[in-house]
Amino acid sequence: MIHTQRQQRTLAQPVAVAGVGYWSGQDVRVELRPAPPSTGILFVRADLPGAPKIPALVAHRIEVPRRTTLTRSKASVEMVEHVLAALAALQIDNCELWVDRPEMPGLDGSSQAFVEAIDRAGIQTQNALRDQLIVRDVTRLGDDSVWIEARPATAPGLTVRYRLDYGPDNPIGRQTCQLTITPSVFREQLASCRTFMLKREADWLLEQGLGRRASLSDLLVFDDLGPIDNELRFPDECVRHKVLDLIGDLSLAGCDVVGHFIAHRSGHRLNAEMAKALLTEAEKVCGRRKSA
Repeated sequence: MIHTQRQQRTLAQPVAVAGVGYWSGQDVRVELRPAPPSTGILFVRADLPGAPKIPALVAHRIEVPRRTTLTRSKASVEMVEHVLAALAALQIDNCELWVDRPEMPGLDGSSQAFVEAIDRAGIQTQNALRDQLIVRDVTRLGDDSVWIEARPATAPGLTVRYRLDYGPDNPIGRQTCQLTITPSVFREQLASCRTFMLKREADWLLEQGLGRRASLSDLLVFDDLGPIDNELRFPDECVRHKVLDLIGDLSLAGCDVVGHFIAHRSGHRLNAEMAKALLTEAEKVCGRRKSA
């Protein structure tokens, strides 16, 4: 299969999104700004001295429960997966995100507001080619209960098959979603799908003093009967959100990922480990070719 590189893209003009951080409860504003070719995605902590920049690369990821967090030196930014998913799926390669808090706005727990902001700003094609990370062999990480596998592409671009399994006696249950990721597919079938959790998980977070400004309208909270005071946007909205998260985490490779990914109950940590493993394998292949 021939994998054609595309032109890099950025925003046509700056655009801002504001909201409340889920974890901190702080008001936060992020401004998405155009950036030159080959800049990549950079988070800029405008509230810190010198406005330090944090590249959206897996090398800067640290392990924090339930969200993707990036750090560089003493600066960090968290809950970045939803905006990264929107940028990656809509093929925005170069962008600076100027944020005034250490956490991105939670909004409604989806990527929808970021997609709408990108559409308002418009997209500018740039005179440079986008790098690709092409899956050449099968790579599998995890164990029998939680795993992710990368295979060579069966269609152009990125295809994801995700299986969510909360068991037969749970309102979330078992859900499977498979999609080839394009800008239109993301806009129509993934962007609006929200963060979800069980009521006992939400109660525990509140007991820890987290999420106190988040309401049941901001994300999906499930009790034994289903979502509390909310309605699903898709019958399988939960698994679609897991696909959204996976797209955001794989974008930490810093290039277009070309391959077929199959995941079973995988989360942020394993998703990021896959991006890192594929980058390591690509470096080995390139090294062998250079030394040949």
